[in-house]
Amino acid sequence: MRQACVSRASTLFIAVTVIAGMIGCGGAATYDLTITSTGPGSVTTPGQGTFTYNANEVVGLVATPDTGSQFIRWTGNISAVDDVNAAATTITMNDRYSIIASFLYIPMVSAGSLHTVGLTSNRTMVAVGHNGVGQCDIGVWADIVQASAGYGHTAGLMSDGNVVAVGANDFGQCDVGLWTDITQVAAGYINTVGLRSGGTVVAVGRNDYGECDVGNWTDIVQVAAGWSHTVGLRSDGTVLAVGNNTYGQCNVDDWTGITQVAAGGAHTVGLMSDGRVVAVGCNEYGQRNVAGWMSIAQVAAGYANTVALRSGGTVEAVGWNEYGQCMVGNWTGVTQVVAGAGQTIGLETDGTVVAVGRNDYGQCDVSGWDLD
Repeated sequence: MRQACVSRASTLFIAVTVIAGMIGCGGAATYDLTITSTGPGSVTTPGQGTFTYNANEVVGLVATPDTGSQFIRWTGNISAVDDVNAAATTITMNDRYSIIASFLYIPMVSAGSLHTVGLTSNRTMVAVGHNGVGQCDIGVWADIVQASAGYGHTAGLMSDGNVVAVGANDFGQCDVGLWTDITQVAAGYINTVGLRSGGTVVAVGRNDYGECDVGNWTDIVQVAAGWSHTVGLRSDGTVLAVGNNTYGQCNVDDWTGITQVAAGGAHTVGLMSDGRVVAVGCNEYGQRNVAGWMSIAQVAAGYANTVALRSGGTVEAVGWNEYGQCMVGNWTGVTQVVAGAGQTIGLETDGTVVAVGRNDYGQCDVSGWDLD
């Protein structure tokens, strides 16, 4: 799953150079704006090339990061840039300027059933935990921009939109070699889901409950895979779900204003645009007791627990706590949270990783990781 996360990233800077020259035309002053970019992102508005604007004209700027990267800030001659920290901002053309847009790759973590994986800012992978079917054999992977750990397999999205997978493949959940143009992957219990750049969705693996019946989905911006159900977030903030609905975990038809979704063992969680959280499905362990949560920036759903990252970097959790997987109350400075079958993992601002919960296979042995 691709969970909506905000992470501190690498030291790779992407330059976007803007050069302006004052030209007289019919008595009116104009300035040339030349925009270029390199690396994992580009300036999509006004585009790349040379543009001429009238003096004092307000020009929109939009810096768009590639999958797995994020915009950092505008630098250089930024006196006329309205908000140097915003990817979408404006510049007022009242002089000559040279500005730079910086993009950085995003490190991330993902938790499977009995293993945990991490993606470094240089797009290589690390893994700990159960490796009985090769689900941790990701050491040779390179150029990965997003990864997802399932029950017994791991899927990785490459920068060119292709997908790789290792681990259990008894239901074809690793048969992703022909996928192209993918922007996010989500590994479920025994299936794998891919989001294409055009908003359509593909899936492989076990389909006993129809969890792979996503071929007619359109306008999707994020996918999440649970134990036997699949969830898709549409661009308009509504949500779709297919698969096992024994506990009502697919009853999301009335959700609106959602910005991120997460799928657990038998429950589904949605983050609303106002920072509140909604949940449907099984509540045997109180994993749906999220009604009072506020100012949430990201949510994660484990097998029977739910974890939330607050906008200030603190974390809280509800639900099944047999292994201490909900003992996250003292975490601070966290930028991403993920939940597995019995472990909860947090990525900190400096690239280090914390973990609580079940550790019989070493799935929580992440204290030595530095994903920056």
